Amino acid sequence: MREKIIRDPVHDIIAFRTDRPLERLLFSLLNAGEFQRLRRIRQLGMASLAYPGADHSRYSHSLGVMETARKILHRLAEFHTIDKEAWTLCLVSALLHDLGHGPFSHVFERVTDVHHEALTQRVINDPESEVHQILSAFDPSLPARIVGCIGCEEGRTFVSDILCSQLDADRFDYLLRDNLMTGSGYGSFDLRWVLQGLTIDEPTNRLAVSIKGISAVEGYLQSRFHMYRNVYFHKVVRSAEGMVKLALQRAKRLAVQGRLDWPPHGQYVQKALLGQQLTMDEFRNLDDIAVLDCFKIWSKNPDAILARLCNGLLFRRLFKSIDLTRISDDPARIPHILAEVEGAITAAGGEPAYEMFYDSPSDTPYEAYDPTDPSSAKEIMIRTADGDLREFAALSPLVQALNRQMAFQRLHFSEEYRPAVLKAVGG
Repeated sequence: MREKIIRDPVHDIIAFRTDRPLERLLFSLLNAGEFQRLRRIRQLGMASLAYPGADHSRYSHSLGVMETARKILHRLAEFHTIDKEAWTLCLVSALLHDLGHGPFSHVFERVTDVHHEALTQRVINDPESEVHQILSAFDPSLPARIVGCIGCEEGRTFVSDILCSQLDADRFDYLLRDNLMTGSGYGSFDLRWVLQGLTIDEPTNRLAVSIKGISAVEGYLQSRFHMYRNVYFHKVVRSAEGMVKLALQRAKRLAVQGRLDWPPHGQYVQKALLGQQLTMDEFRNLDDIAVLDCFKIWSKNPDAILARLCNGLLFRRLFKSIDLTRISDDPARIPHILAEVEGAITAAGGEPAYEMFYDSPSDTPYEAYDPTDPSSAKEIMIRTADGDLREFAALSPLVQALNRQMAFQRLHFSEEYRPAVLKAVGG
């Protein structure tokens, strides 16, 4: 028996039996250049500025999603027949689902307007990518089928539910992994008991939960609530991410005007910044390290705004924040407050477009089923003791609290303009 073993902080041992075709394929994909690139993309972007341990990568998360999907399939296979096609599509898709993520995860794509989902599809389909070559060598039709599986092109099945739903392998892994690496203690839940409760509703071919799994699912949804509230929406994390976005926007503006000396015209970071298509070799080199190197160089740029933003990111001199809901419980007042702050910063000699930003992150811990919404297909279904299929909201007393939007309204601003900002908001 030939076995490759990886030790993981969340799942402990992740093993690959390379004498088995599917597991040999998965291990080969791990070593593809496009997948190894994910080692240099941090899972939580700038979160380490608030939680110093949060330096884990998209690589470890993607590996964890595959392992979680494998655990789900093993559990389901105890009571249901799952063919080789489903195993292959599910595990390969789980492993490759984040291939297209750019530097600092979602921040980079907001500036370039090139979304990671589209890039993931391109990497899988591009004959120049190592991932495509490995998949095609296994089965020439596999790249197209993986892209279709990730995009749920053939409709909802239990496989697509494992990949993208409110009970998917992606969410299971990132909550446990982010909780562990941040040391927050907010995102822990009983994954083993959640998995124990999973089943397939054969008439619909969809993922469902047995009645005994309700409490475990409630614990999982509560952990999601706490992680968003205390980690993903942490004011320091959001401040840093906002500054990254402003720095990249400023650099993009200077590049368009021909005023950005580095990176040189046609270099892959500049091409990515301008939303231009990269070659596969260029894509494999586009990572956090490349952009952080730009931040170092830009910190000495003649453009004072770009230099100040990059210095702030490099040395943790972040924007301060004010919770606007504490100033006024009337949402209609927020535009007026922002206009006052913009005026105050302008009067003090600043440029509001780069010295402040308004942030309103939101999330709904559990999205209840809406029969009037044809696109709604991610509901959690419960298999009752008498065999009926009922929506989670009908059986859980926590749904009323979990089905409410959690939102923040914050003003972030440069420390230099604190007096002007506080005066404008009446603080």
